[in-house]
Amino acid sequence: MKNMYLYFVLILIPMGLLAQSNKSIDNYSYQVREENGDLNNDGKMDKIIVKMDTVDETRPLRLQIFLSQPNGKLTLAVSSTKIIEPQYPVENKGEFNGYQIPSFFIEKGILKMWSEIKGGNITYDFKYQNGNFELIYVNKLTNNATKGYTDENTIFTEAKFDLVTGIRTETDEVSGSAKALEVRKKRILVRPLPKIQDFKFSDKELY
Repeated sequence: MKNMYLYFVLILIPMGLLAQSNKSIDNYSYQVREENGDLNNDGKMDKIIVKMDTVDETRPLRLQIFLSQPNGKLTLAVSSTKIIEPQYPVENKGEFNGYQIPSFFIEKGILKMWSEIKGGNITYDFKYQNGNFELIYVNKLTNNATKGYTDENTIFTEAKFDLVTGIRTETDEVSGSAKALEVRKKRILVRPLPKIQDFKFSDKELY
C-alpha cells in the first residue's frame, strides 16, 4: 500500500507541473510593431514591441516596453494587453473592429502612440518620469462627416489636451479656411497622471 501511494505521488507531481507549464504558454507570437529609441534619457537604445495572440479568436495585442540597463541588456519595464483594442472584439461577434493596429514612435524621449478612432485619429504622448510612463499630452482629430467622405462643409475638430497644465483646447474649422470657426478652452486637472500600464483603449472617450 505504501509503495502504491508513492507511485501516485510521483505520477501526480509531473502532471501538476505540466498543467502549470501549459498555462504559461505565450501565444503572443506574431510581431506587428517594433520601434527603437532612447526613452529614459540614458543615451542607450530602448525597445517597443507589439505582438498579436494568433490563437485567441479576438486577436488581442500586447505592448511591451524594454529599457536598457547599464550592462547593455534590455529589461521588460511595461507589458500591457489593455492599451490596444483586439482586432476582433467580443462585442463585434467575429467582425473586424475596422481600425489599423496603432503605431508607436519615439521622438525626443517621448513615446507616441497613434491610433485610428471613429471619424479621425488620436495621438497619446507618454513620458518616462517618476519610474513610470505617464500620459502628458493628447492630440485628437475628428470630423463630423456622415457620408463616408469629407467635403467643403465638413467641420474638423482638433482637441489638444496638455495634462501637465490641465489646459484642453478644441478648435473647429473647415478645410481651406484660414480662420477657425470656434475655439473652446477649459481646464481639466487629472491627478495623478495616467500610467501606461493602467491605460485602456476605451480611455479614448475620456479625452
